[in-house]
Amino acid sequence: MNKICPSVEAAVADIKDGATVMIGGFGEAGSPIELIHALIDQGARDLTVINNNTGNGQVGLAALIGAGRVRKMICSYPRSSQSKVFPELYRRGEIELELVPQGTLAERIRAGGAGVPAFYTPTSVGTPLAEGKEVREIEGRSYVLEYGLKADFALIRAEKADPLGNLTYYKAARNFGPIMAMAAKTTIVQARQVVEASGIDPEVVVTPGIFVNKVVEVADPAIESVLIEQGVSYP
Repeated sequence: MNKICPSVEAAVADIKDGATVMIGGFGEAGSPIELIHALIDQGARDLTVINNNTGNGQVGLAALIGAGRVRKMICSYPRSSQSKVFPELYRRGEIELELVPQGTLAERIRAGGAGVPAFYTPTSVGTPLAEGKEVREIEGRSYVLEYGLKADFALIRAEKADPLGNLTYYKAARNFGPIMAMAAKTTIVQARQVVEASGIDPEVVVTPGIFVNKVVEVADPAIESVLIEQGVSYP
């Protein structure tokens, strides 16, 4: 039952070429940057990555993309003020993009984790994002059919974890973590603090350990914006 891994390298060792990987984070909030960097070093490639955006600067997710390890991105914000790597690769036709409205992305992940294969949403009706998709009228309103998202692996960041994999999060860093943990076959967590099995009040557990497979403690996680400000490029 002890899910503690000795290192981030050990935690991501089983990720294979061609895997679909959900990566938590809303920008830098909750981004599991140490797990991402370990995945770069591990070498898996031809990945499909599901994330809210495509990373910033030359670190974290942007570095994974820049290393040529990602075949396809499924995200809501492929470009932001600090994103340079993905836009350049996309313009050159070197990476695929599936653009998904943010609320739809969250619901597709939640549905995948809940065993719901598909659902209808009014979001994207009448836009290019609805092209080629089933549209149905329900109670006088048009809805687009969207499919649930599942993944082989999820990399997420938590504030506190115990050896059983129970998790809590720090404020906005929670974002996609709980639903990604439910939607992946294997959920890998970096936690700022690992406590004893009795160290988390059951009433405040956000993600139960049943959805978590591996936990590694990263007591002093890197801050993406600081690395970008310092001009750090990984690797």
